[in-house]
Amino acid sequence: MTGRAPRTEPPYLRIAAEIRARIAAGELRAGDRVPSTRQITREWGVAKATASKVLETLRREGVVRAVSRVGTVVSDRELSQDRIAAAAIAIADERGLAGLSMRGVAGALGSPTMSLYRHVRSKDELLDLMADAAIGEIDLPVPPPGSWRAALELAARLQWRVYRRHPWLPFALSLTHPQALPNMVRHGEWMLRAAEELGLDPETRAKVHFVIVNYVRGTATNLELETAMEQRTGLSGGQWMTAQLAASGDDLAEYPALSRAAGRSPEFRIDIDDFFEFGLQRVLDGVAALVLPK
Repeated sequence: MTGRAPRTEPPYLRIAAEIRARIAAGELRAGDRVPSTRQITREWGVAKATASKVLETLRREGVVRAVSRVGTVVSDRELSQDRIAAAAIAIADERGLAGLSMRGVAGALGSPTMSLYRHVRSKDELLDLMADAAIGEIDLPVPPPGSWRAALELAARLQWRVYRRHPWLPFALSLTHPQALPNMVRHGEWMLRAAEELGLDPETRAKVHFVIVNYVRGTATNLELETAMEQRTGLSGGQWMTAQLAASGDDLAEYPALSRAAGRSPEFRIDIDDFFEFGLQRVLDGVAALVLPK
């Protein structure tokens, strides 16, 4: 004799899922009242305590909210991965990754913390979504412009701009364990196609891609620390170096090369954007050397 396996799911979870399905189907829209405790008790034939647990579960998930003198209604701001990632990016832009938490994101969205986990399984998954959303801000032209150098130079500069907007981003990306996320894959494909013009073998092209991406990301790791140091010291990088050189005084006499590099200007100049551009050209010069006639 065969038969259906008995349900092991608690009744309150089954009822909550059915109400959630009504919302997803559009039978209940934002602001509509959901069944009350009394209605749940009558419709599903469960105890009042079970009905209360149904509504508490939906409230905790952010699916419904209590409205004074009205009852429990469908939340008018449905959560999604995009909304959660956007809120998390805003927090990380302001406070860095150290200031990011699931609770903080939930607070910014006006939702219970547990409601986030219906859309994002963990903080690690949230970081992946944030990183992919940030990379998605890069608008790559199709087809790539001009020569391989023009294309790879453009890609590197667009990456740099994104890192400038989101100084936490370098720490959310791994080059040795890259995340196969949609925007990252799209960006990598664009750069590798541009590199095909070099006429190098696939492995060498992959290394060229890695070196350029790693150069941009590596330089960008200084951005968050630069902001933190300026807040801590009240000095720009150049002012800080000038003060350090002045404090060193005669101690630099035994380091003539450093003294000459610092120069005699009233303020040692550190412009990370200038350093980035200088380094980018040297990296591309190195790539060009691979295809020069021997």
